[in-house]
Formats: sequence, structure tokens, C-alpha cells
Amino acid sequence: MNNAGFYILMISPGLICYLAVIAFPVVFSIILGFTKYDLFHPERVEFVGFGNYITMFNDPLFWRAISNNVFVVLVSVLGQIPLGTVMAYILFRKLVVGRDFFQSMVFLPITISTIVVGILWKNIFSPFGLGTQVLKLLTQNPEAMFDWGVNPHTAMLPIGFVLIWLYTGFYMIVILANLQKLGDDIIEAAQIDGAGEFQIFLRIIIPNVSGVLKVLAILAIAGSLKGFDLIWAMTGGGPANYTIVLPIYMYKYAFFTHHTDAYSFGSAIATFIVTICILIIVVTEIVGKGISLRKGNGRKVR
Repeated sequence: MNNAGFYILMISPGLICYLAVIAFPVVFSIILGFTKYDLFHPERVEFVGFGNYITMFNDPLFWRAISNNVFVVLVSVLGQIPLGTVMAYILFRKLVVGRDFFQSMVFLPITISTIVVGILWKNIFSPFGLGTQVLKLLTQNPEAMFDWGVNPHTAMLPIGFVLIWLYTGFYMIVILANLQKLGDDIIEAAQIDGAGEFQIFLRIIIPNVSGVLKVLAILAIAGSLKGFDLIWAMTGGGPANYTIVLPIYMYKYAFFTHHTDAYSFGSAIATFIVTICILIIVVTEIVGKGISLRKGNGRKVR
């Protein structure tokens, strides 16, 4: 057996598993999105082109799911990552007492099951939960009922808060690990030149972790668009679908309706989610490269 045959033999088990578990379901799902497919009568397949996508775009519930997903993306990119960066800087510069305890407490939520976290915070934000009771004390209105879910303008706020509480520690640890590579002499030189903490953070820390921040932004966006378990455990997308997001929209339609085309319509939604993820990631990469080129040109000019 020559070298090429040996290499093919060695990678074939992994390749077969990849094709069977990942590639085939993805391709099959994309194809189903263009058909009217009955799961219980697979012989009744009807090609409908973009019919499923037209139905999806004409559904007001789909656009509500889109707006809620945009909210989750903004919370992740503009909430979790900046807050995690600031916390990582505080730990790196040892600006907090009990540094190890602080780091452990911030990172602890990510080690807990997402379903457990969802149920915990669901009880906290319930009409008789701890969060509601605290708000009653703060507003000096013991008769007030802070039922977050019945108001479409506030239904997503508890979810945003929990997302920040849950995932900020992950971003903090990743950024902190990258800050450990930064030499103390750079910061000491900046301090000798009279730079304060804010200037050190803005002019030294951020440029040195910009590449990591771009990768974390991609992870945050992809995770936000496919996030299901936390929101499902907290609200199930309700009440009145106020907190529905695209994965829950897909799940409810594909598995909780009795339409004959439910499975193919769910496949169309899944394909749309993947497509949006890819487009946003590509745009993020282009923007990141543009910023890097601009910085590089700026250095050359100076």
C-alpha cells in the first residue's frame, strides 16, 4: 500500500462519520427547505421552490423572532464582551481585593447547566420571586406586580440580564489569558510617561487583544443566533410569544404543529439561521480586516 492509500485508510473513519453526522443532514435539510415534505409519508414529496421561505417572511411571528434575536446579539456583543474585557483588565492589573475569589465568582455561572440557570432565574423573575420583591422595595410599592413577561417591551430584559450574568465570565477568562502574554515593561513604560489606567486600557490593552475580540464577537453572534436552551427554560418563548427567538420558532413549528409540511418548513427556518450566521461572520471578518489594514496604514504613515 502506497502512502496515499494509507492516508485515505486512516482518515476514512472520521470522514465517513463527518459525512453521515454533519454533511448529509445539512444538505438534506437544505433540500427539504424547498419541498413540501410529510415525515410520516416520505413518498409524498412536492417541490415548492421558495414557497416555505415566502411563508416564513410573511409570518409576523418570524419578524418578532428576528427582533428578539437582534436584541440577544446586541446584548452579547455590546454587553458580555465589553464587560468581560473590563473585568479581565481589572484582574490583570490587580485592581480588586480578593482577585482569585472575584475571578471564581464571575466565572462560576458558566459551569452550571444552562437549564438549571434558566429555571433558577425564571423563579427569581416570577411575580412572587426574589427579583420582584426587591423591585417592590425599591419602588416603595408593595402592591405592585412586576410580571415581566406580560409586557412586550420588557419581556426580553430579564433574558438579557441573565445572558450577561451567565456568559461574561467566559469572555473574561479568555481575554485574561491573552493579557497574561503582555509584558509588564510596556505598561510600566506607559506609566512612566504619565498614562493613567483609562489610557493604558484604551491605548495598550484594546489594541493587543483586538484579534481575540474579533474571534469572540464571531462566537457571540453565532451563539446568539442558535441559542435555545436558556430562553426555552426561562420562558418557552412566551407568554404570547413575546420572547420567541428563531431556534424556538423553528422548534415549535417543526415539532408542535400538525401541518403536513411542518418538517420541511422547519428545515427552511434552520437553513435561514445558518445562512444569517455565515453572512454575519463574513461581514465581521471583512470589518475586522478593514480595521487591521487601517491601523497598519496608520503605522506606516507615522
